[in-house]
Amino acid sequence: MNATLVTEAGDVRWLRSDVALAAAARRRAGQLARAICLSEERVARVELCVTEMATNLLKHAEDGALALRVVRSRDRAAVECLSVDSGPGIDDIHGALRDGTSGSGSLGIGLGAIGRLADGFGVHSLRGRGTVVLARFWAGGPAPDPSPVETGGLTRPIGGEQVCGDTWAVRTAAGDSSDGLLLLMCDGLGHGPLAARVGDLARAAFRDSRGTEPAAVLQDIHHALRGSRGAAVAIALVDLIRHRVQLCGVGNITALVARRDGRSGLMSMPGIVGSHLPRLRTFDAVLPPGSALVMHSDGLSDRWKPADFPGLLAHDPSLVAAQILNQAAARRDDAGIVVAVHRQP
Repeated sequence: MNATLVTEAGDVRWLRSDVALAAAARRRAGQLARAICLSEERVARVELCVTEMATNLLKHAEDGALALRVVRSRDRAAVECLSVDSGPGIDDIHGALRDGTSGSGSLGIGLGAIGRLADGFGVHSLRGRGTVVLARFWAGGPAPDPSPVETGGLTRPIGGEQVCGDTWAVRTAAGDSSDGLLLLMCDGLGHGPLAARVGDLARAAFRDSRGTEPAAVLQDIHHALRGSRGAAVAIALVDLIRHRVQLCGVGNITALVARRDGRSGLMSMPGIVGSHLPRLRTFDAVLPPGSALVMHSDGLSDRWKPADFPGLLAHDPSLVAAQILNQAAARRDDAGIVVAVHRQP
């Protein structure tokens, strides 16, 4: 039985903080909102919120950017707006969410009003290190009901490039079964359009594979990438019944189970998918409620610790991915991350 695609990486427009940020963000967000057929009243809400996010970045952040994209979950689409900065952070988030609290010179609607206007909203701040704000606007009705395991990810290209060689995707293990989710994290070798093309091929093979185990799916991707420059690829299977995760990876992909009190790593084997595939091995770990599976490319440092991000795992996976990328990514490389958060019942 064919699997069902849950969500996957799409085009992300990163807008750096400068004097033209608000106008550029408002224009791009409006285009995305109309592309998924939001009403003009809803388009205006998106534009208002992203303008406030941009203005707050310019007024208060040492450095930052907006990431704007369309996200899809099964048969639903939404405009997602992420504000990411490198400090100084918000000392009192609860106070910042009160009505009437807004940055000097901004529109004055405040973070609390953004939260009410958006269908999905979150903010996570680390004092002296940076803040991420998420606002999401769904087409076709209210936000989908939360799942026991929620997934999301984010990519950012190396400086000077418009496309990223890293990519990710999530699908069911088989058919519409809710028993298991398969996650892909892929890092196409090199940078730019050729690396992005490898990522596209890997994502297509992941969608089309009839495999239900990580090693079988990885074999299918290996065959699809033959003749290309190759990639580092990891496939994880989240077992929703047993609360465990299995991982089969080749190349430099970091995979770990993050908990509030620590992390447990899952190994990948040396090699290049599409070129040199070693003997595949699958590793296994517990994924208890309240934890998260995090997979990322070597564009992020693997030295980050969950304890450095207090309260982060309670947030939406897209926000979790953005904050880890914000704190751990290197400017000199593509960066990609996918997250599966196992919610407390």
